[in-house]
Amino acid sequence: MHVSDSLVIGAGQAGLSASFHLRRLGIDHVVLDADEGPGGAWQHRWDSLSMDDVHGVADLPDGPAPGRGGDRANVVIPGWFGAYERAFDLPVLRPVRVDRVESAGDLLVVRADARTWTTRTLVNATGTWTRPFVPSYPGAETFLGEQLHTVDYPGPEHFAGKRVLVVGGGASAVQFLGELAPLTDVLWVTRRPPVWREEWGEHAGRDAITLVQQRVAAGLPPASVVSVTGLGLRPQEQEAARLGVYDARRPMFERIEPDGVRWADGSFEPVDVILWATGFRPAVTHLAPLRLRSPLGGIALEMVGKDVQTAVTSVVDPRVQLVGYGPSASTIGGNRAGRAAALAVRRHLRERSTLSA
Repeated sequence: MHVSDSLVIGAGQAGLSASFHLRRLGIDHVVLDADEGPGGAWQHRWDSLSMDDVHGVADLPDGPAPGRGGDRANVVIPGWFGAYERAFDLPVLRPVRVDRVESAGDLLVVRADARTWTTRTLVNATGTWTRPFVPSYPGAETFLGEQLHTVDYPGPEHFAGKRVLVVGGGASAVQFLGELAPLTDVLWVTRRPPVWREEWGEHAGRDAITLVQQRVAAGLPPASVVSVTGLGLRPQEQEAARLGVYDARRPMFERIEPDGVRWADGSFEPVDVILWATGFRPAVTHLAPLRLRSPLGGIALEMVGKDVQTAVTSVVDPRVQLVGYGPSASTIGGNRAGRAAALAVRRHLRERSTLSA
């Protein structure tokens, strides 16, 4: 039985960064990725999302990110990831969808259908894309129109001539409204009034990520960075702002009816489509056998270095590193977390070797 020193689950930005640093440190490892090809979640994004639209893609280690432009992000970034894997000969196996990770003494056993891998340490880089969240609302099952989540978004042309209700207070909701408002009739609802930021700087971003890290350190479920920083409008969303879509936001409705939604005050809006831009949850159910969650519902992580984005090591089981979770859930954060995870893996292997000597 081969026992690897480490195993990475997921070949998105954070997983590739972790693999690069593990290889640089000479640590024997394999990367298991559930997709048919390179690209992580980017390959599943909608066709109308161009490189000008993305909120920012950080360089990979020794791998400059593609520039901005009108080309499709779901083509450009998978191509970049694939070239990066080949250039650095990263040991990615796909498609392999991990079902569960179990502890077996000092080792970890990773199971995917009938296949198993045994490893001394684990780097989890599974992100959130495969765990879309749709809240439960009375009457949702009676709606006769379309209900779509961000993961299903087919592009703006699909909605021409339809009345669309966009639900959610995050960056995706703002972007969908920006695309749809010039094309068709749209409404926007959120649970809480949106907080618009006047300007964005490195200091504000760092403060926001620190707050997310503090939640993770306490064992709370991670909150999105935008819930702390507030929302901003990009140039391509100014037409929707001129049309008054953002100012006309309404609070959440009380129930869904076959032809629309109704509020507590009895008011009703007919809609053809409900677009749930309601976010995602971390894709970590395969880690459940390790019992990493705290009583507060999150996975408590401790920092490897001084930077808040190096909070990657499980407090419950230091053999396990989580990258792209909580404070490192961004492309630049994933890079920093990948390096931190590799260093934590090396430290754990050295400590284990010292104890067994």
